[in-house]
Amino acid sequence: MKHIDVSTQGHILLIRLTRADKFNALSPGMYHGIGQALAQLNSDPNLRVAVLHAEGKHFTAGIELDKWAPVFASGNAFPVAADEIDPFGLTGERHRKPLIIAVQGYCFTWGVEILLNTEIRIASSDTQFQMLEVQRGIYPCGGATLRLPAQIGWGNAHKVLLTGERWSAQQALDWGMVQEVIEPGTQFAKAMELAETIAANAPLGVQGVLKSTRTGLAEDRATAVAQMFADLKPVMASEDAAEGIQSFIERRKAVFTGR
Repeated sequence: MKHIDVSTQGHILLIRLTRADKFNALSPGMYHGIGQALAQLNSDPNLRVAVLHAEGKHFTAGIELDKWAPVFASGNAFPVAADEIDPFGLTGERHRKPLIIAVQGYCFTWGVEILLNTEIRIASSDTQFQMLEVQRGIYPCGGATLRLPAQIGWGNAHKVLLTGERWSAQQALDWGMVQEVIEPGTQFAKAMELAETIAANAPLGVQGVLKSTRTGLAEDRATAVAQMFADLKPVMASEDAAEGIQSFIERRKAVFTGR
């Protein structure tokens, strides 16, 4: 059983963890379920943004280590199937449309690592983060060692990665790891509010932003600038760009189709 519920609301893909009785501990089936949902996000032209959230008091207490240990011991990357996108964004194709995450309660190990592979992060004020792998004889392999130092600072990252100690939602906000900390129980509504705003914008523009920011992180400046202008040319030739210009002239809200 995957313990993942996937649904759509307008142009928004909703990915919900449904294993609250086990504090949403990540099983291999859940991993593949999220991967399939992200592949759907990429392939469905009607979808413009996704929201990842979880049932229950906690986003996740971690992984089913006994089931994942053989995968880690293999020396290979996570086993991504042909119809999936790696939820951690480490191998193969990544999600090309924005992913927003809403977390609460425990957000441990893989919860932190998948959060680091999202574009916008909303946390309830009761959220606690922890990377406790070094307390279990291993170390993180879902992207925390690659992304956390860049996103929260070298010293902050190593303080939590090397000790395994917890940090609060307020610390995560202060470090820039999350964008908003709000009242418990409202995190999903806030994530949906942001998703609806993004979904109302021009899809080709939104996807162009995400591709350009990623290129800027991965490539040198000259390469990133050249790619930015090359990718802008077909966007400027789109129906949505024409609609954007016309709506500006007519002083009205633009209505975008993704073409």
